[in-house]
Amino acid sequence: MTLMKRFVDKSVIVTGGASGIGLSTANRFAREGARVAIFDCNEEAMGSTLAEYPELTGTLVDVRNGADLEQAFQKAAETNGPVDVLVANAGVSERINFLDIPADQWRRILDVNLNGVFLACQIAARQMMSRNADGIILATSSTNAIAGNPYYADYNASKAGVLALVRTMARELAPRIRVNAVCPGYVLTPMQEREYTPEAMRELNQRIPIGRHADPGEIASLFAFLASEEGRYLTGAAIIIDGGELLGA
Repeated sequence: MTLMKRFVDKSVIVTGGASGIGLSTANRFAREGARVAIFDCNEEAMGSTLAEYPELTGTLVDVRNGADLEQAFQKAAETNGPVDVLVANAGVSERINFLDIPADQWRRILDVNLNGVFLACQIAARQMMSRNADGIILATSSTNAIAGNPYYADYNASKAGVLALVRTMARELAPRIRVNAVCPGYVLTPMQEREYTPEAMRELNQRIPIGRHADPGEIASLFAFLASEEGRYLTGAAIIIDGGELLGA
C-alpha cells in the first residue's frame, strides 16, 4: 500500500516500540517520512528489531526510571531532532484473579503502565513547550479501562488512569499540544499470544462482531491519523478501536 508522506521532517518517539503495537506504529510513522526512535527495555527484542528495521533508531530504557528516560529523549533529539510526536505505548499485563494479585505485581503494573506514561508525556511536553512548538502526545489505553474485564484489575486500573491523565493534559496543554488516547480491544500481539491459548483466542473472536483480533497495523493507522493534520481538531479524546467488542459487553 502506498502511503502519504504526512510526517516528513517530524521526529517521533514510540515507547514500547520493539514489538507489537509499538513496532507497527513506529514503522507506520517511518513509512510516512518521520525520523523515528523507539524506546524499550527488552534488549533481545530491541536488537532484532533494529537489525530488521535499520531506518529506526532505538534506546534501551525502562520507562519507570525518569532520569534514564530523560537521557533517552536527549539521545533521540541529538539523532532525530526535538520530539514532535510522542506515542506513549509501553505497557505490561498479567492475567490473574483479583484475590490473588500480589502487591508487588500491582505496583509493577501501575508503575509501567501509568507512571511510565506520565514520565514520558511530561518530558515530551516540557520539551515541546520550551521551544514554543506545536506537538502531539498520544497514549495507549485499552477497552479494559472502560469494561473492567475480569482477571486484569491492575491492568484495568492503570489504563483507566491513562485516560484521566490524557484528558487532564489535553486541557492544560491546549492549544499548543494535542493529547489523545487510543483504546484497543483484542490485538494479535506477542503479549496477547503469551496470555491466551489458541482455543481461548478462538473463543474471544466469537465475542467480537468483526470476528477477529485486530492486526497491530490497524492500531498504528489510528495513531498516524491522530498525529496528522486530518486529526487536528481532536484532543482529549479516547478512541475505541475494538471491532465492536464493547457492543456486547
